[in-house]
Amino acid sequence: MARLGAHVSVAGGKHKAFERGRDIGCDALQIFVKNANRWRGSALADDEVTSFREQHADCGWPVVAHASYLINLASPEEEVREKSLTALTDELERCDRLGVPGLVLHPGAHMREGVEAGVERVARSLDRVFALRPDLEARVLLENTAGQGSTLGADFEELGAILASVDDPERLGVCFDSCHAFAAGYDLRDEEGYDATMEALDRAAGLARLRAVHLNDAVHPLGSRKDRHASIGQGEIGRAFFARIMADPRFASLPMILETPIGDDGLGHKRDLETLRSL
Repeated sequence: MARLGAHVSVAGGKHKAFERGRDIGCDALQIFVKNANRWRGSALADDEVTSFREQHADCGWPVVAHASYLINLASPEEEVREKSLTALTDELERCDRLGVPGLVLHPGAHMREGVEAGVERVARSLDRVFALRPDLEARVLLENTAGQGSTLGADFEELGAILASVDDPERLGVCFDSCHAFAAGYDLRDEEGYDATMEALDRAAGLARLRAVHLNDAVHPLGSRKDRHASIGQGEIGRAFFARIMADPRFASLPMILETPIGDDGLGHKRDLETLRSL
């Protein structure tokens, strides 16, 4: 059975994520380790770290974190890249303190400088982070994107190019997002499209590098390049894909995380988890 969960709030303390996860039926989690819309965050208190690690040990769930949306390692602007490097290093340090093994990261946007230049900037930026902190254990998990604007990662080959360019690819993994893939043009609606998509991901980046999956239906049609998530079975992808990936033995041990709408009542993830388990 797939390890199903959701991105949950850490308001009131990181350890609160586990209580919230239990309330909606999770057995996996994704969290932010700091405010995702700020460059800097308050320091982690020792008691908060202890509480989080104790709760994590008690439940045994796989947990990943998602990096700040401000980080753009592909930016041609040096100031933005430097802020991004500092922020990414800080978030990896927080992951290590909390015992979170993976930090999901959008590769970034090249800002009309071109894919090749963007890939090079991302790779060299990651090299700097890893050289600065060779002791860190948390991996950066590169996430495929919907392809809006000049963002890298809509084409799996771009993820592969980053992996091939860094000095230490073993410090990287991959996170697959279903909505992003569909919006980028990978048709997940039937078995043939599913197999072709996974073969393309394997060729480009290697399925062995996959460390997390984001299970999101898509509001917009195939190839729209629009990143807007829908509740499971209520979007353009449909239920068959979600049943298929959850039954795929290659991914049985991976955390499969919802980032779908929570709705006005805040129970959207609970309903989506129930839907997934009914498939």
